Amino acid sequence: MPVETHCPYCALQCAMTLTPTTGGGVEVAPRDFPTNRGGLCQKGWTSATVLTSPDRLTTPLVRDAHGALTQASWEQAYERIVAGVRAAQQAAGKDAVAVFGGGGLTNEKSYTIGKFARAALGTSRIDYNGRFCMSSAAAAGGRAFGLDRGLPFPLADLGGAASVLLVGSNLAETMPPSVQHLAGVRRRGGLIVVDPRRSATAALTEDGGGIHLQPLPGADIVVLLGLLHLLVAAGDTDEGYLAGRVDGWAEVKASCALWWPERVERVTGIPTDELRAAARLFAAAAPGNGGAGAYLLTGRGAEQHAHGTDTVTAAINLALALGLVGRVGSGYGCVTGQGNGQGGREHGQKADQLPGYRKIDDPAARAHVAAVWGVEEEALPGAGLPAVELLDALGLPGGPSVLFVHGANPAVSGPDAGHVRERLAALDLLVVADFVLSETAQLADVVLPVPQWAEEEGTMTSLEGRVLRRRRAAASPPEVRDELQIWHDLAQLLGSPAHFETDPDRVMDELARASSGGVADYGGVAHGRLDGGEPVFWPCPDLDHPGTPRLFLDRFATPNGRARMVAVTPRPVDDDLRPDAPVHLITGRLLQHYQSGAQTRLVPELMRGEPRAFVQVHPVLAERLGVEEGADLRVTSSRGTVTAPARLSTDIRPDCVFVPFHFPGEQSVNLLTNPATDPISGMPEFKVCAVQVVPA
Repeated sequence: MPVETHCPYCALQCAMTLTPTTGGGVEVAPRDFPTNRGGLCQKGWTSATVLTSPDRLTTPLVRDAHGALTQASWEQAYERIVAGVRAAQQAAGKDAVAVFGGGGLTNEKSYTIGKFARAALGTSRIDYNGRFCMSSAAAAGGRAFGLDRGLPFPLADLGGAASVLLVGSNLAETMPPSVQHLAGVRRRGGLIVVDPRRSATAALTEDGGGIHLQPLPGADIVVLLGLLHLLVAAGDTDEGYLAGRVDGWAEVKASCALWWPERVERVTGIPTDELRAAARLFAAAAPGNGGAGAYLLTGRGAEQHAHGTDTVTAAINLALALGLVGRVGSGYGCVTGQGNGQGGREHGQKADQLPGYRKIDDPAARAHVAAVWGVEEEALPGAGLPAVELLDALGLPGGPSVLFVHGANPAVSGPDAGHVRERLAALDLLVVADFVLSETAQLADVVLPVPQWAEEEGTMTSLEGRVLRRRRAAASPPEVRDELQIWHDLAQLLGSPAHFETDPDRVMDELARASSGGVADYGGVAHGRLDGGEPVFWPCPDLDHPGTPRLFLDRFATPNGRARMVAVTPRPVDDDLRPDAPVHLITGRLLQHYQSGAQTRLVPELMRGEPRAFVQVHPVLAERLGVEEGADLRVTSSRGTVTAPARLSTDIRPDCVFVPFHFPGEQSVNLLTNPATDPISGMPEFKVCAVQVVPA
């Protein structure tokens, strides 16, 4: 029987139909849905390949006395885990055990892993790889609006806009079906893309489609302040909206006065005429100026910086100044990256949060969640450490000596990945749950085989806050065990006072109770309701509530109902150019691959498209280095070295190189990236660092 579900990759969550085949696989067919409109990218079309990959994990693995990972029974794996957890906690307390989750886990698993950490292990040491993805946007959105939802409007709303300003987002490669929603704005010549590279998305502005602004890496905040300066000077801000719905405008207005176009050009390299043209185009689309509507969207390029929260705040300030937010047909949003990057950060994986986006230091929130879990409020730990700090502490005195990793591959995806691997190797016990032997799993003491997307039931939350059903279409190999079952079993063995459900339907019912009344209220979300075909967007407080596809139409989620502007000041990148590192390194994604590549590197069709890393370099820089197309380049930062072939292109600035981050080993660009973090969000500065580039 065909099964309706959604793609396992990005947060667009393209709808698809899976038809089981002989041999345990499935056939993939796209399904019409508001986000993907019947489209799939290469990753979606080939997503079923990993289900039957010969590299699939099918039994538990335990590291033996000789250092080799060998097949073991579940009883042996559990025995090793329980003994390690008890020994660590008896020696150094509850926080000697840590948990690292992932933005690809279902809502039910995202909720349960947070409960497992706090109620079964009693540890505060939990965070997840979404800290590397959405944390700066979440911090800025929460600060401005009182609520963080990637897109506070349906994606299809973009189709009617006169202008869309994209800052640091390459939709054409990261989620290609979404580009359909930009067709109208391109036809009207209103697409504005801010990116140091002429990405596939930036190329959509050509032939009258709009404007590409190509700033120095890390200078997006200056571009945004410069645009706001021009709007103020031209009298294009929506003063009625600002007076009625926003606090902090006077301070923000004063702060942007310093960023006149000529100064912006000196800092960013963007010509003044291009900046002025972009400001005019975007302002004319704003409803307060009689326009048909405008949207401002940010992505990882703006956020993955040591000042990413301030950059997103500058974007929000610009959108508020034009009166875009909380109006049908206009708005601000952040393009969520991971498959459940939205839901994954709402229900307890973050170091400082409980389900429903509640703060863990809020007494009322603690009491509510403790009652749902059936534990004493005093037993719940406090806030833990954000991801980079957590990984830094592994194996050190006072830090965790045991780590559980679920749905993540930090040995490749973490900043300064060589240091991350050292910390993982210093642990007394590393437990990894995965369906392939990822680079992190290769370092583990215990590897637990778990189901893949088409083998599990549950829900995901898309980039627009829409809760979606994930349905089982294929059976897992016999020895594979679902994470909900694993956490239930381990909680029992560890003597947890809390009960752990194993049925995803019941877990969702519990999640609904735990999140009820919170910022991210799933109180009215249930599998049966979703199976009936209702489009449910959170917040949805009860089963009679229709859900909330568009937020902030009447008020913001702040105590006084008004948005909060915050004045921000540009700061240089943390690892800036110097004589021994005179080139900026930019990292990012490729069309064919996803995240650390652990899945997509197992798909032959995708590997034929992009089999290895490369160094994108401008011909002017290549000539100066004396290298030709395909010649190996050695790229070195103060943290490591990567060697990969040169790919000459005028799509990148001559003072920059680009390397994709999907590859391991000597091709792993995260050996070079900077672990310096944003002081508010904990986001590391993935997107730019200083490097030396020489022929290999």
